[in-house]
Amino acid sequence: MIPLEKPGSGGSSPAAASASGRAGRGLSTPRRPPPPTQARGLLTEIRTAVRTEPFQDAYTLTPGRELGRGKFAVVRKCIKKDSGKEFAAKFMRKRRKGQDCRMEIVHEIAVLELAQDNPWVINLHEVYETPSEMILVLEYAAGGEIFDQCVADRDEAFTEKDVQRLMRQILEGVCFLHAHDVVHLDLKPQNILLTSESPLGDIKIVDFGLSRIMKKSEELREIMGTPEYVAPEVLSYDPISMATDMWSIGVLAYVMLTGISPFLGDDKQETFLNISQMNLSYSEEEFDVVSESAVDFIKTLLVKKPEDRATAEECLKHPWLTQSGVQEPAFKVKGALEAAHALQEADSVSESNSDTQKPETEESIVTEELIVVTSYTLGQCRQSEKEKMEQKAISKRFKFEEPLLQDIPGDFIY
Repeated sequence: MIPLEKPGSGGSSPAAASASGRAGRGLSTPRRPPPPTQARGLLTEIRTAVRTEPFQDAYTLTPGRELGRGKFAVVRKCIKKDSGKEFAAKFMRKRRKGQDCRMEIVHEIAVLELAQDNPWVINLHEVYETPSEMILVLEYAAGGEIFDQCVADRDEAFTEKDVQRLMRQILEGVCFLHAHDVVHLDLKPQNILLTSESPLGDIKIVDFGLSRIMKKSEELREIMGTPEYVAPEVLSYDPISMATDMWSIGVLAYVMLTGISPFLGDDKQETFLNISQMNLSYSEEEFDVVSESAVDFIKTLLVKKPEDRATAEECLKHPWLTQSGVQEPAFKVKGALEAAHALQEADSVSESNSDTQKPETEESIVTEELIVVTSYTLGQCRQSEKEKMEQKAISKRFKFEEPLLQDIPGDFIY
């Protein structure tokens, strides 16, 4: 089997086990792209003045751990000397594997300029250049990646109400990008930052290194993205589109609500097989505390045919994001009603065999039993389902890999 990555790019397997019994048949040899001649879909002009004076003259790098690191870039926190304001400095190498990649960095700068008025996209402050690298000075998002909350224990993870608010912001940001012909192509928890962690802040979409400009007159095919989030059309080397981002948002919503990566396998090949064969679960085990409306939202996005997926604009009109409040989890309501109905039938048989018991009205019996069954059954189910969820999460929680084409800038940090 041939991995869908550039020869020599390497990359480790995801640190998680697959859902058992989901990947039976082998994956056929994927279609390979022709040798690239020149990168299409890149912006080539920027308005930001590129500074050539030493970066350290204006900024002090903050000691401590890096904010992020990739194959060709590193992000560090810095402070502007004249104002004391915090920023994130993204140091990007211009030459990668012997090739001049300055134009890819210019494209990323141009996309950030294009989105500078959108509150959900990270803001570009200024740009520096040295003989070996370009430095993007970006807005500092103090809350870090949403990844941490995605894999946290349930009492520390996002609530469904949190996810609703953050998903609206993500979709508004993506809707803006798509309206300006920009497709991100690497939407995932590590590329969604928070302005603050506590209280929970707003989102910032980052890392446009894999992004492309989609022109209606051109057909664009690319093999790029992160394995767990890549859409089926990328694996089959079919044309990509705005719908490619929408698939990733569907996976992102699944992860934010459950803490589980829906397509993750033991290795890349099994992950790709799960995606191409649509091997994913919407069972009670994954969605025991998630509303039916949220599940329906995900199902409008995780659709194999790109033309059948909801757009960002359509998603913003979905009942899950327009309704006030969060509905009761679908599986718990269904289970409580079924249990109440069964108990009612059992008691009806008992009452028919008893001549001494005073009859009650049918309505009062149903109401009382529903309350009793709900208060006990749901409590019991919540505990047992939590244990099952934690066991499932241990095997399915995940570790991100580098994008499939690692010589393209971005490296999933800012």
